[in-house]
Amino acid sequence: MIRQVELVDRVRAYDPATDEEALNRAYVFSMKAHGTQKRASGDPYFSHPLEVAGILTDLKLDSGSIVTALLHDTVEDTGATIEEIQRLFGPEIARLVDGVTKLSRLELQSDSAKQAENFRKLLLATSEDIRVLLVKLADRLHNMRTLHHIKSADRRVRTARETMEIYAPLAERMGMQEMKDELEDLSFVEIHPDARASIEARLDFLREQGNAIVPRIAGELRATLAAAGIEAEVSGREKRPYSIWRKMQRKNVSFEQLSDIMAFRVIVDTDEACYRALGAVHGAYAFIPGRFKDYVSTPKPNGYQSLHTSVIGPEKRRIEVQIRTAEMHAIAEYGVAAHWTYKAGAGEKEGRQYRWLCELLDILEHASGPEEFLEHTKLEMFRDQVYCFTPKGDLIEMPRGATPVDFAYAVHSEVGDRCVAGKINGKLMPLRTPLQNGDQVEIVTAATGSPSPTWEQFVVSGKARARIRRYVRSAQRVEYASLGEAILLKTFNEHRKPLAPETLASVLARFEAKSVEDLYVDVGSGTLTGVDVLNAVHPGTVPTRERPATGETNIVPFPPADQRLRSAATAIPIRGLTPGMAVHFSNCCHALPGDRIVGILTPGKGVAIHTIDCETLESFHDSPERWLDVSWDIENEPAQGFVGRINLVVANQRGSLGTLSTVIANNLGNINNLKITNRSKEFFEMVLDIEVRDVRHLTDIIAALRATPAVNSVDRARG
Repeated sequence: MIRQVELVDRVRAYDPATDEEALNRAYVFSMKAHGTQKRASGDPYFSHPLEVAGILTDLKLDSGSIVTALLHDTVEDTGATIEEIQRLFGPEIARLVDGVTKLSRLELQSDSAKQAENFRKLLLATSEDIRVLLVKLADRLHNMRTLHHIKSADRRVRTARETMEIYAPLAERMGMQEMKDELEDLSFVEIHPDARASIEARLDFLREQGNAIVPRIAGELRATLAAAGIEAEVSGREKRPYSIWRKMQRKNVSFEQLSDIMAFRVIVDTDEACYRALGAVHGAYAFIPGRFKDYVSTPKPNGYQSLHTSVIGPEKRRIEVQIRTAEMHAIAEYGVAAHWTYKAGAGEKEGRQYRWLCELLDILEHASGPEEFLEHTKLEMFRDQVYCFTPKGDLIEMPRGATPVDFAYAVHSEVGDRCVAGKINGKLMPLRTPLQNGDQVEIVTAATGSPSPTWEQFVVSGKARARIRRYVRSAQRVEYASLGEAILLKTFNEHRKPLAPETLASVLARFEAKSVEDLYVDVGSGTLTGVDVLNAVHPGTVPTRERPATGETNIVPFPPADQRLRSAATAIPIRGLTPGMAVHFSNCCHALPGDRIVGILTPGKGVAIHTIDCETLESFHDSPERWLDVSWDIENEPAQGFVGRINLVVANQRGSLGTLSTVIANNLGNINNLKITNRSKEFFEMVLDIEVRDVRHLTDIIAALRATPAVNSVDRARG
């Protein structure tokens, strides 16, 4: 264990003005508080906070952080209280200890909601003082170093997996590369022990065969740079086993196919010397195309700067070379711990390092709950990164696989919400197109633009997914409420009962609804039926499972145009509805305006629209309470495309498909999807989805196709 005097000397070595008296009091207080407590290893429990403090002294943190490290487990695991900490060490230390204490049980548990809630607290505490996260990372690092003492294999794997998914990415976001690498490698031991043992065995074999190859290559690089008049410190090391394994997985190659498992670092005095050293290396050794990255002129968002290149170096070995200044090296290794911006306020460069924290806070604001927040946060952090540029040249960092929609939300939430198209390198591309490193992306917006629910299927960033889900939830609620009100109005009118908000307010408690609007939402989403509410307000009005007599009018008209003008925000005519909201059109029958239609209430999903002759309706024969007759009510609505489906048999001859598409286009239809279901030497059988206005429009297209010689037969698809 680190002795008290030794700990104080460590801090005083880099901070002569440190509060020695506070350090001594914290040391003694923590040692007495933990008393005879033991760790799984059998060591005194006090050794843990002491080692955490030692890790922070290696990072040269301020005395407040060291005191917090010594005290971080006292409130959680001993009889000490936050009030006692505040009385003895002041409000700042109490706030830091409290921030870490709330997180001390952050471990993967069967109760995922508890883990998510604790992680939410971690983010909020970190947003107030970044030192909370630094202490927590040091705490997790020491726990991982001693994880092998835990007897339960399941607990070890659970802890390692959480470290890999949460803490290692957080360390990377903080720019603390060395800590991130160690956390990943320690986790790798528990999660994939066989894979790590195999890689270690192969590395041992290479060491034996290479006969101190790393020092030899480093020496030759040093001599090459000296010959070019460049003074440099050169060091080399093998890549860590986890880094090697991840590259093998990413590139789907074997260990033997990897030729750059050695990395060499060149430390020079100035930025200009970095580029001169790069020129000397490229002049002496063959450069490997596509392997050069300049993070000096364009730093990573976490502040990382370095030149990366791969060459066929000394002894014909393929090696990676990183060139940087001493200051860049300190930031690369220690990240935010290398310069304390929170004391004096972050400048522009430092502010970019905390953009990820602002993004996570934005996700927190828009997530529906802690579990969804944790899901989106993992998406945001636990991915390789891709770097793209705005038209003005600003660098945007996103998870690999990001699309223009992710880019739009990374620029600004409002840009994402209003996004309608994206240009990649000046060319208009689909919004689901994956972006590549170096792409310049321009987002086209419109004042009337809004997020599409389908975007959630391809976005990869947590921020984009959180914003899209929030919009969908909000839009669904509006439509559910309007639909629910229409259903209740119809149900009450059918049985000649008055409907008034005051009447509904009297039964809110029975349905556990907080407001009349919540009740409308429950009815519109299918959680409740109109009959349920009617019987609650007027008991016994409708016997259970009663269904209207045959021939009885049971149409639920959506609000007519004049009423929609008074309540445009909540009007939900069938035409104009966003797919997947309160009302959606079933793919089994592709209902079109002009068809007789019926709605089927599905709990939690609203109303599915079917044609009256759809075969699927047979499966709902025994659930009359779920049936809802609806009318199109599309007068005065703006034109909108509906999808009609047809079956065709087309002659297998040159130009048939061209003729087919020309006929449809000439009749103002648009092919939405085409699927060939069968083919022979003479004919193609296919299913065609066409965007049309209504049934009459589809009928006109079918008639035109029947008059086309290349078309053998065509009919509207039914199921």
